Amino acid sequence: MTSPVLSTTDLPTDLYVAEQVRQLDRCAIDEHDVAGILLMKRAGRAAFEALLKRWPEPEAITVVAGSGNNGGDGYVVAGLAAQRRIPVNVYYVADPEKLQGDAKAAYEFARREGVIMQPFSECKSPQGVVVDAMLGTGLSGEVREPYAQAIRLINASGQPVVALDLPSGLCADTGRSLGETVKAQLTITFIGMKQGLLTGRGPAMTGELRFASLQAPEAIYATQTATTQRLRLADLLERLPERDQDAHKGSFGHTMVIGGDYGYAGAALMAAEAAARLGSGLTSVATQPEHVSPMIARRPELMVLGVPSGQALEPLLERPTVLVLGPGLGQTPWSEQMLQQAAKTELPMVIDADALNLVAAGRVLPNPQRNNWILTPHPGEAARLLDCTTAEVQADRFAAVAKLQERYGGTVILKGAGTLVASGGQVSLANVGNPGMATGGMGDVLSGVLGALLAQGMDAMTAAQLGVCLHGEAADLAVQDDGVRGLLPTDLLPYLRQLLNGVR
Repeated sequence: MTSPVLSTTDLPTDLYVAEQVRQLDRCAIDEHDVAGILLMKRAGRAAFEALLKRWPEPEAITVVAGSGNNGGDGYVVAGLAAQRRIPVNVYYVADPEKLQGDAKAAYEFARREGVIMQPFSECKSPQGVVVDAMLGTGLSGEVREPYAQAIRLINASGQPVVALDLPSGLCADTGRSLGETVKAQLTITFIGMKQGLLTGRGPAMTGELRFASLQAPEAIYATQTATTQRLRLADLLERLPERDQDAHKGSFGHTMVIGGDYGYAGAALMAAEAAARLGSGLTSVATQPEHVSPMIARRPELMVLGVPSGQALEPLLERPTVLVLGPGLGQTPWSEQMLQQAAKTELPMVIDADALNLVAAGRVLPNPQRNNWILTPHPGEAARLLDCTTAEVQADRFAAVAKLQERYGGTVILKGAGTLVASGGQVSLANVGNPGMATGGMGDVLSGVLGALLAQGMDAMTAAQLGVCLHGEAADLAVQDDGVRGLLPTDLLPYLRQLLNGVR
């Protein structure tokens, strides 16, 4: 029989909320005559195989089991471990005598295999690899005792953890932590990929993520429309136009970066250099006059223009085809003049950093809505744009990005772990990037990337999707070569160029 375990690279592109996955499960059982206990056995075996692949010779396995199907999956893992003569203990948080149906059958299987089972109250410290089989997708509301205590004990044990379906305490729909949450080193999820695993707190709590379809009939997936699509760089690169042999610089647009107020010249320079490296035919910078000479000295390929006022910027706006507004812009009267003049044009725009804060303030643009701009807020900027708290944004990033797109139009990128892209009622997710990107200037490089892709003729949604994938995967390559600490935004530039040209 084919193994139900798939590798990380085979994660599905269709993402679902928990109720949809429950419907997929029911469809397989009720309409395709796949026995529930068979799916449970496949889930347990998939998890057990994934555990052994990660830790080939575990000294012991501790299963912490709850009620329902998640607990049943854990009992299957325990029984399989006993068959392999791996020392295994089950600590149950929910009384197994009250289990019903398939979960009860899985418990009886583990008991027949001689698995030692004790109430969780007798667990002093889990040993070996810990299997989190407590809550799964059935959790609604905050984690309550005794589950919260069990999660605290698991996290404090220092032992490696495998989470079944998703870490207990994590919201499958939003990626929000519902109080205490298991921090796993490996998570294996079943039937359908839950969108919350890939954004918010999800990436921090799941560790390595694997998917097992459990050999569910392919037909069941036609019954549910995925709520979100996971982006793949290879698919998006195919949509980048080929370059004709007789192409010239005018064929690939003119990106103008507007920003670099006093003390922030580097932000505008990084955005412009990224645009040039990503294929913009012409790249210019409109900045404070004092920054012209040092910028040209750093990157002579750029056209750097000193603009002391909005009036000085106005005639220059006839040249570019795309504007990138915000890197190093500041929030001074000069900054407001730059935004005001740029907004008068019909040019496509990328709005980042302080340009977003000025939009949120509402003074310069009283009715800020356009179809041809890309907004790129991080959670704090998103909160200002929505007049709410950052915690509220992070509590449901999918709802937040949809509200941003509805309120401001165009395409919205909500940055962070599991970056989201919303446009035209569609939401997509890029599960790329790493903690090394948590440093000033990363967003400026992304803005330049987006400007270059727009300048080369891509529509805003595709440019946003490709841009965030390029940006995150470039950072992943940089970290793979040199480590996560000390990553600088400009370190991404050679990797960005390689990825765009298909040489990595």
